[in-house]
Amino acid sequence: MIKWAGWLMVLLSAGHLLSGLVLTAPEHAGAWFTGALWGEDLSAMSPANGAFWLTLGGFGVSQILLGAMVLWLDRRGITPPQFIPWTLLVMSLVGAVIWQPAPWPVDWLSIGLLLVGIRRARRAETMTQGVSVGGGA
Repeated sequence: MIKWAGWLMVLLSAGHLLSGLVLTAPEHAGAWFTGALWGEDLSAMSPANGAFWLTLGGFGVSQILLGAMVLWLDRRGITPPQFIPWTLLVMSLVGAVIWQPAPWPVDWLSIGLLLVGIRRARRAETMTQGVSVGGGA
Protein backbone atom coordinates (compact mmCIF):
# COMPACT_ATOMS: atom_id res chain seq x y z
CA MET A 1 0.00 0.00 0.00
CA ILE A 2 2.85 2.35 0.77
CA LYS A 3 4.32 1.72 -2.68
CA TRP A 4 0.96 2.48 -4.37
CA ALA A 5 0.63 5.66 -2.32
CA GLY A 6 4.10 6.80 -3.34
CA TRP A 7 3.42 6.11 -7.02
CA LEU A 8 0.07 7.92 -6.89
CA MET A 9 1.75 10.94 -5.29
CA VAL A 10 4.44 11.00 -7.98
CA LEU A 11 2.05 10.44 -10.89
CA LEU A 12 -0.63 12.89 -9.72
CA SER A 13 1.93 15.60 -9.06
CA ALA A 14 3.85 14.99 -12.27
CA GLY A 15 0.60 15.04 -14.25
CA HIS A 16 -0.45 18.27 -12.58
CA LEU A 17 2.92 19.89 -13.16
CA LEU A 18 3.28 18.78 -16.77
CA SER A 19 -0.27 19.65 -17.78
CA GLY A 20 0.08 23.04 -16.09
CA LEU A 21 3.32 23.69 -17.95
CA VAL A 22 1.80 22.65 -21.27
CA LEU A 23 -1.12 25.02 -20.70
CA THR A 24 0.80 28.00 -19.32
CA ALA A 25 4.49 27.94 -20.24
CA PRO A 26 4.11 28.81 -23.92
CA GLU A 27 2.45 32.08 -22.98
CA HIS A 28 4.27 32.94 -19.74
CA ALA A 29 7.75 31.36 -19.79
CA GLY A 30 9.21 34.53 -21.27
CA ALA A 31 8.12 36.51 -18.22
CA TRP A 32 9.38 33.78 -15.89
CA PHE A 33 12.91 33.81 -17.23
CA THR A 34 13.41 37.53 -17.85
CA GLY A 35 12.82 38.71 -14.30
CA ALA A 36 9.40 40.19 -15.06
CA LEU A 37 7.97 38.64 -11.89
CA TRP A 38 10.63 40.06 -9.57
CA GLY A 39 9.15 42.46 -7.07
CA GLU A 40 5.60 41.89 -8.30
CA ASP A 41 2.84 42.48 -5.76
CA LEU A 42 1.52 39.01 -4.90
CA SER A 43 -1.83 40.43 -3.80
CA ALA A 44 -2.33 41.74 -7.36
CA MET A 45 -0.86 38.72 -9.12
CA SER A 46 -0.40 38.87 -12.87
CA PRO A 47 -1.44 35.92 -15.07
CA ALA A 48 2.26 35.06 -15.56
CA ASN A 49 2.81 34.98 -11.80
CA GLY A 50 -0.31 32.88 -11.26
CA ALA A 51 0.89 30.46 -13.91
CA PHE A 52 4.27 30.24 -12.17
CA TRP A 53 2.69 29.40 -8.81
CA LEU A 54 0.40 26.87 -10.50
CA THR A 55 3.43 25.05 -11.92
CA LEU A 56 7.08 25.50 -10.98
CA GLY A 57 6.51 27.59 -7.85
CA GLY A 58 3.76 25.38 -6.45
CA PHE A 59 3.81 22.16 -4.47
CA GLY A 60 3.99 19.84 -7.51
CA VAL A 61 7.76 19.41 -7.59
CA SER A 62 7.88 19.02 -3.80
CA GLN A 63 5.15 16.37 -3.84
CA ILE A 64 6.96 14.47 -6.60
CA LEU A 65 10.01 14.41 -4.34
CA LEU A 66 7.88 13.43 -1.34
CA GLY A 67 6.33 10.54 -3.29
CA ALA A 68 9.79 9.48 -4.47
CA MET A 69 10.99 9.56 -0.86
CA VAL A 70 8.06 7.38 0.21
CA LEU A 71 9.03 4.91 -2.54
CA TRP A 72 12.69 5.08 -1.49
CA LEU A 73 11.80 4.39 2.14
CA ASP A 74 9.51 1.52 1.15
CA ARG A 75 12.22 -0.14 -0.98
CA ARG A 76 14.50 -0.11 2.05
CA GLY A 77 11.87 -1.51 4.39
CA ILE A 78 11.56 1.77 6.32
CA THR A 79 8.06 2.82 7.31
CA PRO A 80 7.39 6.48 6.44
CA PRO A 81 6.46 8.73 9.36
CA GLN A 82 2.76 9.36 9.95
CA PHE A 83 3.16 13.12 9.81
CA ILE A 84 3.53 12.87 6.02
CA PRO A 85 -0.01 11.64 5.22
CA TRP A 86 -1.62 13.67 8.02
CA THR A 87 0.00 16.90 6.77
CA LEU A 88 -0.99 16.10 3.19
CA LEU A 89 -4.55 15.40 4.33
CA VAL A 90 -4.86 18.75 6.09
CA MET A 91 -3.36 20.58 3.09
CA SER A 92 -5.66 18.82 0.63
CA LEU A 93 -8.79 19.37 2.73
CA VAL A 94 -8.04 23.09 3.00
CA GLY A 95 -7.32 23.17 -0.73
CA ALA A 96 -10.59 21.38 -1.49
CA VAL A 97 -12.55 23.89 0.57
CA ILE A 98 -10.87 26.79 -1.23
CA TRP A 99 -10.72 25.53 -4.82
CA GLN A 100 -12.85 23.22 -6.94
CA PRO A 101 -12.82 21.38 -9.25
CA ALA A 102 -9.58 19.59 -8.59
CA PRO A 103 -8.51 15.94 -8.33
CA TRP A 104 -8.62 15.92 -4.52
CA PRO A 105 -10.14 12.39 -4.37
CA VAL A 106 -7.02 10.98 -6.05
CA ASP A 107 -4.90 12.78 -3.47
CA TRP A 108 -7.10 11.39 -0.70
CA LEU A 109 -6.71 7.90 -2.15
CA SER A 110 -2.91 8.14 -1.94
CA ILE A 111 -3.18 9.58 1.58
CA GLY A 112 -5.53 6.78 2.67
CA LEU A 113 -3.26 4.11 1.18
CA LEU A 114 -0.28 5.65 2.96
CA LEU A 115 -2.10 5.82 6.31
CA VAL A 116 -3.27 2.21 6.06
CA GLY A 117 0.14 1.03 4.82
CA ILE A 118 1.94 2.77 7.70
CA ARG A 119 -0.51 1.29 10.21
CA ARG A 120 -0.06 -2.22 8.82
CA ALA A 121 3.72 -1.87 8.71
CA ARG A 122 3.82 -0.66 12.31
CA ARG A 123 1.56 -3.50 13.40
CA ALA A 124 3.80 -6.01 11.61
CA GLU A 125 6.90 -4.45 13.22
CA THR A 126 5.29 -4.70 16.66
CA MET A 127 4.31 -8.32 16.10
CA THR A 128 7.80 -9.18 14.84
CA GLN A 129 9.43 -7.52 17.82
CA GLY A 130 7.05 -9.32 20.18
CA VAL A 131 7.91 -12.69 18.60
CA SER A 132 11.67 -12.11 18.68
CA VAL A 133 11.58 -10.82 22.27
CA GLY A 134 9.28 -13.62 23.43
CA GLY A 135 11.08 -16.29 21.40
CA GLY A 136 14.44 -15.62 23.03
CA ALA A 137 13.20 -16.36 26.56
